[in-house]
Amino acid sequence: MSASSKRRRATSPSSSVSGGGDLDDAASSTPGSGRKRRRISSVAPVDTIAVCHELFNAVRDHKDDQGRQLCEFFLRVPKRRNQPDYYEMVSQPIDMTKIQYKLKSEDYQDVEHLTADFQLMFRNAKSFYKSDSEEYRAACKLWEVYLQTRTEFVQPGDGDEDDEDGDDMMDTPGMSTEDETSSGSLKEVLEQLLEVIVSHTDPSGRLVSELFQKLPSKVHYPDYYAVIKEPIDLRAIAQRIQIGYYKSVNAMAKDIDLMAKNAKTYNEPGSQVFKDANTIKKVFIQRKTELEHAEPTKSSLRIRNRKSGQGDRLSGVNVALQYGSESEDDPVLSGSVCYDEGESEAESQSSSMEMSNPIFQLYEAVRGARNNQGQLFSEPFQQLPSRREYPDYYQQIKQPTALHQIRAKMKNGEYETMEQMESDLNLMFENAKRYNMPNSSIYKRAFRLQQIMQAKKRELLRRDDDDGDSILSSDAGSIKRKSHKKNVKKNRMKALYAAVTEAREAGTNRRLCDLFMVKPSKKDYPDYYKVILEPMDLKTIEHNIRSERYATEEALMEDMRLMFRNARHYNEEGSQVYNDADILEKILKDKRKELGPPPEEDDVGSPKLKLRKSGVSPKKSKYLTPLQQRLNELYDAVRNFTDRRGRRLSTIFLRLPSRAELPDYYATIKRPIDMERLRSHMATGRYQDVEALVEDFALMFNNACIYNEPESLIYRDALVLHRVLLETRKLQEGGEDSGAPAVGPLVRELTRNLFVSMLGHQDEEGRCYSDSLAEIPAVDPAAPEKPPLNFDVIRMNVERGRYRRLDVFQEQVFEVLEKARRLHRTDSEIFDDSVELQQFFIKIRDELCKNGEILLSTALNYTLKHLHNDVEQEKREKIPKEIEEDKEKKEDDEEEENKGGAKAEDLSGDAFQSESESERVYSQDCSFENRTYHVGDFVYVEPSEPNLKPHIVCIERLWEDEAGGKWLYGCWFYRPSETFHLATRKFLEKEVFKSDYYNKVSISKVLGKCVVMFVKDYFKLQPEGYRAEDVYVCESRYAARNKSFKKIKIWAMPVSSVKLALREVPLPVVRVASMFAKPDQETFSFTDSGSFVDKEREDVPMEMSGAEPGCQYYEQLRYSNMWVKVGDCVYIQSHGLSKPRVARIEKLWVQNGTTFFFGPIFIHPEETEHEPTKMFYKREVFLSNLEETLPMTCVIGKCMVSSFKDFLSCRPTEVSEEDNLLCESRYIETEKQMKKFKGLKRFSYSSKVVEDEIYYFRKLIVPQKEASPFLDKKIDELEVKLADMEDADDDMEDMDEEEDAPATPSMPQMQTPLTSDMDIMPYTPSQSTPKVKGLSKKEGAKRKINMSGYILFSSEMRAVIKARHPDFSFGELSRLVGTEWRNLEASKKAEYEERAAKIVDQQERDRPPQKQVSPRAGTPVGALMGMVPSPNTMGMINQTMTPVPGMMGAYGQPYMALQGPHEGLLSVAPMPPHPAGGPHLPPHHLQQGMPGYPGMLHQGMMGAGMNGMAGSPASGNFMQQPGMYSPGQHAPPPYPGQGQLGQPSHLQPTTPMFVAPPPKTQRVLHSEAYLKYIEGLNSESSSVSKWDQTLKAQRRDAHLTKEQESRLPAHWLKSKGAHTTMADALWRLRDLMLRDSLNMCQAYNL
Repeated sequence: MSASSKRRRATSPSSSVSGGGDLDDAASSTPGSGRKRRRISSVAPVDTIAVCHELFNAVRDHKDDQGRQLCEFFLRVPKRRNQPDYYEMVSQPIDMTKIQYKLKSEDYQDVEHLTADFQLMFRNAKSFYKSDSEEYRAACKLWEVYLQTRTEFVQPGDGDEDDEDGDDMMDTPGMSTEDETSSGSLKEVLEQLLEVIVSHTDPSGRLVSELFQKLPSKVHYPDYYAVIKEPIDLRAIAQRIQIGYYKSVNAMAKDIDLMAKNAKTYNEPGSQVFKDANTIKKVFIQRKTELEHAEPTKSSLRIRNRKSGQGDRLSGVNVALQYGSESEDDPVLSGSVCYDEGESEAESQSSSMEMSNPIFQLYEAVRGARNNQGQLFSEPFQQLPSRREYPDYYQQIKQPTALHQIRAKMKNGEYETMEQMESDLNLMFENAKRYNMPNSSIYKRAFRLQQIMQAKKRELLRRDDDDGDSILSSDAGSIKRKSHKKNVKKNRMKALYAAVTEAREAGTNRRLCDLFMVKPSKKDYPDYYKVILEPMDLKTIEHNIRSERYATEEALMEDMRLMFRNARHYNEEGSQVYNDADILEKILKDKRKELGPPPEEDDVGSPKLKLRKSGVSPKKSKYLTPLQQRLNELYDAVRNFTDRRGRRLSTIFLRLPSRAELPDYYATIKRPIDMERLRSHMATGRYQDVEALVEDFALMFNNACIYNEPESLIYRDALVLHRVLLETRKLQEGGEDSGAPAVGPLVRELTRNLFVSMLGHQDEEGRCYSDSLAEIPAVDPAAPEKPPLNFDVIRMNVERGRYRRLDVFQEQVFEVLEKARRLHRTDSEIFDDSVELQQFFIKIRDELCKNGEILLSTALNYTLKHLHNDVEQEKREKIPKEIEEDKEKKEDDEEEENKGGAKAEDLSGDAFQSESESERVYSQDCSFENRTYHVGDFVYVEPSEPNLKPHIVCIERLWEDEAGGKWLYGCWFYRPSETFHLATRKFLEKEVFKSDYYNKVSISKVLGKCVVMFVKDYFKLQPEGYRAEDVYVCESRYAARNKSFKKIKIWAMPVSSVKLALREVPLPVVRVASMFAKPDQETFSFTDSGSFVDKEREDVPMEMSGAEPGCQYYEQLRYSNMWVKVGDCVYIQSHGLSKPRVARIEKLWVQNGTTFFFGPIFIHPEETEHEPTKMFYKREVFLSNLEETLPMTCVIGKCMVSSFKDFLSCRPTEVSEEDNLLCESRYIETEKQMKKFKGLKRFSYSSKVVEDEIYYFRKLIVPQKEASPFLDKKIDELEVKLADMEDADDDMEDMDEEEDAPATPSMPQMQTPLTSDMDIMPYTPSQSTPKVKGLSKKEGAKRKINMSGYILFSSEMRAVIKARHPDFSFGELSRLVGTEWRNLEASKKAEYEERAAKIVDQQERDRPPQKQVSPRAGTPVGALMGMVPSPNTMGMINQTMTPVPGMMGAYGQPYMALQGPHEGLLSVAPMPPHPAGGPHLPPHHLQQGMPGYPGMLHQGMMGAGMNGMAGSPASGNFMQQPGMYSPGQHAPPPYPGQGQLGQPSHLQPTTPMFVAPPPKTQRVLHSEAYLKYIEGLNSESSSVSKWDQTLKAQRRDAHLTKEQESRLPAHWLKSKGAHTTMADALWRLRDLMLRDSLNMCQAYNL
């Protein structure tokens, strides 16, 4: 069982419920208990899941008198094949495995659901089995155990006596002085009494109350509740104090007496608990007496206590209220908090750290925090976890730290500020929260300690400077300086405050601060507190000044700014409050400037005071936690992102629009949020992880997309910033893999560990049990048709990772072990070893799988009980047969002995006869050729045949015959090569076998000495005086008759004279293959090594009511080499979609030879309608309302669709991670919405169906969301649509820059000499235009078609709004454009859409004729048009132009505006009425363009290249609008696009007019620049431009400065080619274009 699960079980129901029931009952008896009962119920909530686990464990672990677990009968329902009648009687089969699975997936909402399942399981058992059967009795017994356990955990019935106590309390009012005190003072007295009991220690420092803080566990001490009828503990008493249960001190005394009485009743007199009970009672009475005698001065006592140096020690009840009760199920976390003083480190550190140091106080607040039971919160954080027990901790946590390391750094003086200490403590808590699960005890402790740390930090920051005075008390001069500085700072703050409060409005004498004195009423302005997250008023500021809450003057200024910012945010611009906020803020700044800089504070006090002061300002801390750093990085990436033009896209998202400006925004958007609010949340620490900030950003961008038009710039900016957000988060993650671990390798690792553990299992002598099974043949003699299988085959499968399922692996291992038992006798060593290995396999399997908590498999259903039954059955079948074999064998042996004896007498009768007659004499030793041999020595004997190794013989007898010949008699030891054995058998190195062959041999044939050692000694000892090659090991004896090996249990050889010594290093146990083994023998069964070993399955038909004739339904079916079952999910062919859809099989049948299935369809996010800012989990799908019947031929693969809960916690072992899909929502097509549902449908199967094995993760994974598949596509689409609009806005911004700038020599002057570059070069585009003008024909055509009514409206309206609000940013203009579009009448919108459609049609019609080939070979038309003037210039008045009001700025005259190109090129104001008679210009100023005119285009010359570059309408006619110069023209309509005189503007008759472009196009767009251009005209010139001079200009006449040369359009050419300079290349291009223009005019008679 994992540590987390152990912790969970240990801390759940017994701790959370103990004492809770009697508390509820007691409270219910008090008067007016309705309200109190609700409060009590929130004190100790019952963890339903934990209680269910405890109930399940109680049933599972219950054993009978023989120590057998009764739940074994109910682990699995009987198999349908074995007991089909069970399913006839039981309609709803259920077993412990299924209940455990439901517990794991948290399907039980309450205890009643679990009770219903257990009741159903036991009812099934009692209905099927007979009443005298073991199963029936087990069901009855376990049901009793369940009910008893449930009663203890959920319904403690010990409240009657409490009711009586309550009545007694109410029946005796006024009996003591405590009853007359107020409820507040009584509660304080009771808390003091409780604190005395909780904190009392004996002389050794032990807490006396430790065992009284919580009732004993009902699991470990069940007899306690049988003996004690009224259990109570200090926690229950603390809770009763908190809820006001006690009406007098005597009532509490009664509970203390009861607690002491219980302890003395249950425990032996003289025991420690017995003594502690008396001590507690004595301490309580003593303190109670003190308080009664000190009653008149009780209030002053409380005041002194508050002001004493015990500020760090908080009341347990108060802290419990302050920090809530997140962890009521944890006995350490439940209850209240107090700080540890008894074990304070202040004394041990007094030499290096003072208690007054805020760094030490912060550390001590965390380290010493205790609950009301005296247990330390910080216990798990004292030391780092063990690397050996938790190696993965150091893989996940890159910066491990604990209180021990922090304390060492503090001792060494490494912390200079409180922020550094806070940063390390936060790092420690974040590490704990990252490694542990959110519902674990350590996670909750970390969360609670973080709260305690933050509270302590706030207290230290608010603490008065009195502490500083006390530090400096030894220096009177320092005190005076400190007091003076403090007074100066406080007086400055009062002066700033007075400047704001005394300001009055000129003329009316109204006080400007009246509306800022107090916050708005929540009743009158409920929405204020939804919009304003941090309200602030002058009363609060005044209180903070008086109580000296502001550490610095800047803190006061920050609150003032916050107040004014709130006022401007909530109120509409131009309102009285808005204006007052601006005025008061200016007054405040002026006053501060008048006061001068604030005095320095760092020159006062001792270094330690400076140290404390340096830790006061958390905003300036350089030390950020890793989470804070990642949040800041994410926020800054979004805030600072700029587009290609340098525009910051986040500006419009910094603050929400005011309600006055956009009242409908707050009606449309239900959860408004902006970036300032996000920054505020970050500062207050509301984000526990990065995902929370990402979700808020996504909400903000989604709001923008919902409110704004899909073609607006704000919409596009929201999408771009959303993409930036996701890309930044992805970069942050870097190499971190937050996804699920691959389950396949984990299962293969588990099977490998299991197999290695089983093969390495040894007995107490170090012998591996698996060695004896090496002889098991791979081919089963009883079934040779089966594939070969032994441990070598399984080893190869394991090494190649061919096992995906534990049950398949287990079946093959068990098959080998059962084959070994089947082929050998029950009294053989192999039989016993196979049983031992199988037992060990089951034990290790359960440990690795944690009984289904890690891997849930049907393999776990086979337990030790099943094994014992199977072995007993095998023995019952084999033993009678073995007895018969023994009898036959004995008879055969007797016959052979009789025959063999006669032959022996015939062959060697003479020799034995002679020897027997001589009565030989044996000796213990014998010398031969200077060598002495002893009985018990091992010798080499000359082999009987040449080319063989010498025989190894153990001497048992030595003698000398009559002829003087010396002889020995002994036992022969065989080498492996001298035995008959299977080629697969393996042997120890240097192993020999004791044979049953004995004979005599002459000593003259002895070649030398050697040593054979028993296996127990060989690896530890070595003989002295022998070479290593002459030392052998013997483990078994060999029977030549049976050709069998058997282990030697007792080494019964003659005592040898060889001395043995310990080896320096024990020899390793190495086994080698037989000499008969062939290299290719091991690979005989691995022809299909690339595939997995799959579970054997079968088609499982099922009956279906109402089935059509000829239809056979199946639960499980094989189709096209793929097994599917009901409940499986499959990919189906989906034409036209990027990803195949997913279907779930709910019905499966075969009809007329064709396989069909029926089930719902799951769709991918790209098939739903949603905003591009919506985020989805990776591999998320949605359950659609489609349910279809499909043939199996459309299935292209299998997958798995999991609910959100299952996706986080587990995976099926046979499905790859890419095919695991997540579904938590249903997509409703009619509403275009996604709605979450509780969970997916679950299926139950019959026993023949092979269910999936499920692997549970040790820690829940955290799936991250990714961008919508529409995001990039939508951004690209909007980039194309809005590109021209942005370029036009560039021009607008240029105009703004030039409007206020004084005239400079660089401005175009029409009076420049002929040699000026601006006269020579007809057109020089701005640097921002090449992207648009350089588009190819195809790209240009594509952009022309992307026209809509909104884009047309935006291109016209933006100029109007820009004129009205010249100071507005680009994003604010976009927002106002969107607002105007929404407010526009439907008919007006329709007109814009019609106009946009006509423009698109016109472009489509004009496109084909323009596909002309230039007369100049190889030069595209687009390139030829490089010198064409921009359509934005003054002279090219578009024929579709309509008037736009408000564009003239200061001129204010009616005018005719240009209708720019449809894709956002802005409307601009052409010629306003000239004061000298503009309408009466000489006729020669308005001449028609002539063929061959340089720099001009005749009608029809605007080719596709011009369309592609400039984006102008295709006709190329530049018309003069009627009424353009009419001085008496009326004001134009309020919106562009409304035609004049009831006729659409594009149908009005116009007169073509050609004028040369001004030298710099973007300047002409501005009205002031245009006026200067008009003023530059004179009567001496016959045309507007000096075209004739331009035509005759030559390169040699033009002299360009470096600045002029830098402004040339060098980007038109990739390189200067063969020319000397880029200017020469451009001159050459100009000449070629002029020549081509003339050729085209002449060739086509233009």
